Amino acid sequence: MELKRQNHEFPPVYDENSEILLLESFPSVKSREMQFFYGHPQNRFWKVMAQVLHENVPQTIPEKKEMLLRHHWVNSGCLSARRSSSRKHFAIWI
Repeated sequence: MELKRQNHEFPPVYDENSEILLLESFPSVKSREMQFFYGHPQNRFWKVMAQVLHENVPQTIPEKKEMLLRHHWVNSGCLSARRSSSRKHFAIWI
């Protein structure tokens, strides 16, 4: 079984006031292209977060970062090892 290591290069979003850790599955291809979390336009994450936090839906990456930080969230990624011969993913949270 050959494992292929994939890594995303965009950093977590946090500051000294962050308290709530949000762990996610490995970022999608679109998210990796955009270099930010939940980047696909059809992803509902930012709409749901805006409703939960009583905010307007952020449209830009800086707006998304500001919303998370304003509410003391940490947005982090994960590492994922994938079998090259199947669609199963094994995630290692960091």
